[in-house]
Amino acid sequence: MSGFVLPQPPDYAGALLLARGVTMRFGGVTAVSDLSLALPAGSIAGIIGPNGAGKTTVFNVLSGFYTPQEGEISFDGAGIRGRQPYEICRMGMARTFQNIRLSPQMTVLENIMVGCHVRRHCPWWMAPLGLPPFYREEAELRAKGRELAERVHLADQLDETAGSLPYGAQRRLEIARALATEPRLLLLDEPAAGMNPQESLELMHFIGHIRDEFRLTILLIEHDMKVVMGVCEYIWVMEYGALIAEGTPEAVRNDPLVIRAYLGEDVAVHHA
Repeated sequence: MSGFVLPQPPDYAGALLLARGVTMRFGGVTAVSDLSLALPAGSIAGIIGPNGAGKTTVFNVLSGFYTPQEGEISFDGAGIRGRQPYEICRMGMARTFQNIRLSPQMTVLENIMVGCHVRRHCPWWMAPLGLPPFYREEAELRAKGRELAERVHLADQLDETAGSLPYGAQRRLEIARALATEPRLLLLDEPAAGMNPQESLELMHFIGHIRDEFRLTILLIEHDMKVVMGVCEYIWVMEYGALIAEGTPEAVRNDPLVIRAYLGEDVAVHHA
């Protein structure tokens, strides 16, 4: 993994994703409080914390599913606060979800092609009119879907329904669908959830591989500390909606606040 120097306030130069003072409230509950982070292009970073810390809310804010009451968010220099999720996706940010959201009755290829459609140029009404440009583009997207399936090791299962795949393969398929949108930033929400130790190890290598092969920046939420410490180059730690620590994996796993709030003494000693 290539290292990087994370820009710290007030120097945010080089950040592909930038959040400053982001606060998200639901009624009287503050789910995210005064969050600031700067994510450099080409990095793999993580957000960790106990259940209910606000991690998925952060992803929902960054990807446009929620609009925060306070703060600013920019992606590649452009403000994205208040933009719709499809607009942010077209700008180059894609995400997966904590609970897999594939279409189980659709095939592997069809699920990947769903992601491809965000980049199509021909309007839908060309299809019922039988206009050649629509079908040429459809053939191109189908070819792109086959190529992506091969790159995530699903080429032999193209015609299988998503619901029939093993759990680990479903996770790779969801990532392939996100990759089909041609992102520069990929948000992974608990990609190792439900995986056994061998699958988690394979996932670590897979995340590093797609970062390098697709020239991505990756931000992930994860509870599996072996995955976090093995793949992330920088980590933010949340508790009760606020950041309590940040730094390299080495610094985070030895931080007393993190040990008490999340990791526990045994895990900290194991990683020391």
